Amino acid sequence: MKYIFTLILFYTICLTGFAQQEGYEIGQSVQNFTLANESGKSVSLSDFTAGKAVVVVFVNEICPNSRLYQKRLRDLAATYANQGVTFLFVNPRISLELGGAQAKTLADKVPAESANLPLLPDSEQKVSRQFGATKTPEAFVLQNQNGSFVLKYKGAIDDNPQLETSVRQAYLQNALDAVLANKPVSTAEKHATGCMIKRY
Repeated sequence: MKYIFTLILFYTICLTGFAQQEGYEIGQSVQNFTLANESGKSVSLSDFTAGKAVVVVFVNEICPNSRLYQKRLRDLAATYANQGVTFLFVNPRISLELGGAQAKTLADKVPAESANLPLLPDSEQKVSRQFGATKTPEAFVLQNQNGSFVLKYKGAIDDNPQLETSVRQAYLQNALDAVLANKPVSTAEKHATGCMIKRY
């Protein structure tokens, strides 16, 4: 009996640890984080409590999928800026970066858009682990509720990485429209496809 109790306790601890590694679930409050931008200026989630929402997007310029989404993400950020929404582009390391020249060749096959996104390097992968982000690109919509941020959507930006004109389901845009209208997000989670974020 004691052995069974010990076994159950062991599995409970393991499962708890696993759940903690998965990041935030829909409806959970998101803790503050701080990263330095490429100019060395600190940027914190708490800087944006005057707005209605923050979108945290994990991107990496070596990742072909991220490169395909650069224009779409810039356009979304510009569209929603005057509606109280801030986009933060977090830049974690991805497994492709370990491939050196081979990774660069793969990335070059998908030309980046003309202007780069303003990136927040996540060199120690702290923020990607905090959110449970696994791919680039992957988006998280945080609604401001009385100064605290609550996760309302996580996952893919839309259903067609290759061709913007063939998108049928704009998951991120739909989630933002619902949040700004104080309505439930119909699709609150959608599996993201892209490059694997490296785990140390």
